[in-house]
Amino acid sequence: MGCGFAAGAGQKYCFNCGKETIAGAVICTNCGAPVRGGASYGQEQKSKMVAGLLGIFLGAWGVHQFYLGKIPLAVIHLALGAVGVMFLFCWGIGIFLLIPNWIWGVVEGILILTGYTKTDGKGNFLKE
Repeated sequence: MGCGFAAGAGQKYCFNCGKETIAGAVICTNCGAPVRGGASYGQEQKSKMVAGLLGIFLGAWGVHQFYLGKIPLAVIHLALGAVGVMFLFCWGIGIFLLIPNWIWGVVEGILILTGYTKTDGKGNFLKE
């Protein structure tokens, strides 16, 4: 390539063949490979609005992370919420797990809605 980028570098070039791609394309017109930043071939893009609202209202349970396909983070949210509820009923100290976990979910929801978080778990951009 004569542009100064290595093949696959940058967002305007196919990671497979290195040719320039059309903005918003789902597949490369040269080689047919799925383009990074577009939805993977045959898959629907996740909604930024849905993910953000799930984060704000159900973020303490990791529902937004499950929706985005970020399973390890979702499991951490869910485990902290479950342990917090267990300790809440046993000794009342679970509130010290539940409140930070809830705040974490709300902050992530706001970050998704403001556009700071741009991709789902597979690297596809979220749709507006």
